Amino acid sequence: MEWLKQALLHYFTWWNGANFNTRFYTNRYGQLVGHDEQGNAYYRRPGIDPALGFERRWVIYNGISEASKTPPGWNGWLHHTVDVAPTEEDYKPHPWELPHMPNPTGTPAAIRPEGSTLKPGPRQPTGGDYEAWSPGP
Repeated sequence: MEWLKQALLHYFTWWNGANFNTRFYTNRYGQLVGHDEQGNAYYRRPGIDPALGFERRWVIYNGISEASKTPPGWNGWLHHTVDVAPTEEDYKPHPWELPHMPNPTGTPAAIRPEGSTLKPGPRQPTGGDYEAWSPGP
């Protein structure tokens, strides 16, 4: 029964990974370029697409389709900022660079700084260092 659920999700929704049409197009025309550390698969269709005027490139997300899951190197390749895919170059990140993290806004992992009303625990005291301005004589 689980396979039927997955088949229907892939056929009728676009946010649960690639739908039927995307998978068909990928199987027919797509050339796998590589995968990133999160399991997303990147494809290209060799040659110039007459409708676009440049090479067609796309990603099939591992899990829910969320554009912020695309690391910077792959994002540059997808948007034709660079011509060389990250799998074809020998880039080594600097020691001070943090690994890519998707945007957690709206998820349980959302960043909640000090003073946020959604952060659990006691709130910091407020109002002691503020004096309202009032116009007048």
